[in-house]
Amino acid sequence: MKEGLKFITWPAIAGLLAALLILDRWILPQPGNTGHRAAASATYAEAVRKATPGVVNIYIAKLVKTGNPLVQERLTLAQRMPRQRIERSLGSGVIMTAEGHILTNHHVIAGADAIQVLLHDGRSASARVIGSDIATDLAVLKIDLPELSPVEPADSDVLQVGDVVLAIGNPLGFGHTVTQGIVSALGRYGLQLNTYEDYIQTDAIIHQGNSGGALIDTRGKLLGINTLIYTASNQDGTSPTGIGISLAIPINLASYVMRDLIEYGEVIRGWLGVSVEPVRMTTGGQQQALLVVAMAENSPAKRAGVETGDLITHIDGEAVLDGRQTMHQIARLRPGDAISVTVLRDQQSLELRAVVGVQGQSSPAR
Repeated sequence: MKEGLKFITWPAIAGLLAALLILDRWILPQPGNTGHRAAASATYAEAVRKATPGVVNIYIAKLVKTGNPLVQERLTLAQRMPRQRIERSLGSGVIMTAEGHILTNHHVIAGADAIQVLLHDGRSASARVIGSDIATDLAVLKIDLPELSPVEPADSDVLQVGDVVLAIGNPLGFGHTVTQGIVSALGRYGLQLNTYEDYIQTDAIIHQGNSGGALIDTRGKLLGINTLIYTASNQDGTSPTGIGISLAIPINLASYVMRDLIEYGEVIRGWLGVSVEPVRMTTGGQQQALLVVAMAENSPAKRAGVETGDLITHIDGEAVLDGRQTMHQIARLRPGDAISVTVLRDQQSLELRAVVGVQGQSSPAR
C-alpha cells in the first residue's frame, strides 16, 4: 500500500512543480517588466524628440495703410499723411539645412515686412525670403544661426493610407504642439487655386498657425509640410463641416521646389506645351490616357509631331495611370531632357521624341 502511494505521489508533485514553473516563466508578469512591451509600442516620444528641434515658430508683421479716401479730401495736408498700423500673424516652418534654410508656406509669409523665427531652444532670429512659389504654396526662408537641427526627410512616395503620422507646429500661437493621426488619403487635389496640388490628407488636427509645420512619421522623419485645414459650410451656411480633414504637401515635392528656389530663385519646370484632358480607355487594358485638346505654338510637343486629338498613352515607356500625376512628372523634368511620348492616333500607336522646354509663367498649357 505504501509503495503504491509513493508511486502515485511523486508524479503528482513533479507535475505541480512543472505547472508552477510554466506559470512563472511564460504567463505571470515578470517584476519590473509589467506592461513594458505595450508601453513601448504606444509612445512616439522618441520621434517627437528627434524632429521637434527642427520645427520653428514664425511670426509675421505687415504695415497696412489706413484711412478712408472719401474723408481724406476734407482734411488738411498734414491730416492727409497716410497712417499705418501693424498686422501680425503667425505660422510654422521646418529647418531643412544646417545653413539655415527653412521651408514654410507661401501664404504664411506673403506680403510680410518683417519675419521673426523662434526656435525650440529659445533662440530667435530675423529671416529673409530666399524664394517663393505660388504654384505649390511653398516658400524658403533663411536664418543665420549656428548649431541648427534640420529635420531628416523621409520618402513620401512610399507613404500608404493608414500610416501613423504626427503634426508639429505653432497652433494659435501656443508654441510647439504635437497631434497624432493617420494618413486618410493620398493625391488630393482641386481644393485650392494652386496649379500643382498633390496633398497628403490626414486626420491629425491642425489649426491656424500650424501652416508650414512638419508632418512626420513614427521615426521622426519629415513626410510633408502642413498646409491646409479643409472645411465647408452646411447647406444653410450656419456651421462648418469637414473638421478633421488636414492637408500637407509631400516632402518629395517640397524638396524639389526648395532646391530650385535656393539655386535659381524660382522653380524651373519642364514643359511640353500641351493642354490635356484625362480620358478613360476602353481597349488595350489601359485605364487612362491624356487627350490633347490644344497646343502652344512652337511648343516641344508640336515640334515632336504631337497633334491635337492624339491620345498620350505612355511617357518614357510608362503607362499613363493618372493624368494629373503624369503632367506633374513632366513638370519635374529639366529643360533639355529628351523623353519619348507614345500617342494613339487613328488606332495606331506612334512613339515620338520630344525635348522638354521651359514652362512660361503666363502659359496655362502643360
